[in-house]
Amino acid sequence: MKIEITANQQDKAYWHDLWRYRELLGFLAWRDVKVRYKQAVLGAAWAIFQPAVTMIVFTFVFGRMAGMPAGGIPYPLLVMAGLLPWQLFSAGLSGAGGSLVSNTNLVSKVYFPRLIIPMSALAVSLVDFGIVGVLYSAMMVWFEVYPTWRILFLPVFTALALLVAFGAGTWLTALTVRYRDFRFITPFLLQVGVFLSPIGYRSDTLPNWRDILALNPLTGIIDGFRWCLLGNSVQLDPKALLSSVIVTTVLIVTGVWYFRRTERTLADVI
Repeated sequence: MKIEITANQQDKAYWHDLWRYRELLGFLAWRDVKVRYKQAVLGAAWAIFQPAVTMIVFTFVFGRMAGMPAGGIPYPLLVMAGLLPWQLFSAGLSGAGGSLVSNTNLVSKVYFPRLIIPMSALAVSLVDFGIVGVLYSAMMVWFEVYPTWRILFLPVFTALALLVAFGAGTWLTALTVRYRDFRFITPFLLQVGVFLSPIGYRSDTLPNWRDILALNPLTGIIDGFRWCLLGNSVQLDPKALLSSVIVTTVLIVTGVWYFRRTERTLADVI
């Protein structure tokens, strides 16, 4: 007798399956963390090296050469506060984008909710985020700039950054399986996005472009991180935050819809 295990077509049952397989999500995340740093000479230091170099370059280019105002904040601290959410987003998006392709054998042989794979990539990005957070904490002590009660809202903006990565990542995950060109498009988009996001500068120093910058969901999130970490030196723009929430919601709804639509044929085309 032949037994075929297939996914339940009902959305309610699918989300129930996603919860049932939560241990698999944790296992995949832990496996990816170990693989990432296995046989790496510097180990977790690589998670610090990239944002540290970016901080130095942005401080020199935007702070020294372009003379962008920092509003009384040490420029390296301003840049690093913007790099924190960007690092979380970019690591999550990059990991999710190629996650299904890199797990071809698992996807083609065993049934489980495929959405677990890009979600596990987001969990890995939290590890790097925590490591960079330690570096940022050391910088705050060095510059003697300490957060206020606003830091209590930092988990909200951290979750928002993860949700943006999840929404965009579900699109890229499904598209990469069908069109392998997206493996090369994603790094290019991130290279452009790092300059279109207010990482090396403050969004309020460009009032004529602020509404356009707000279309980027990372703008409101980066401003939110700085609002939480840099005290009264940074004010939160409600319009940018609202735009971030709206764009994030659209990305998640449409991304999950497209992923679920293509999920049934993923094993055949991967």
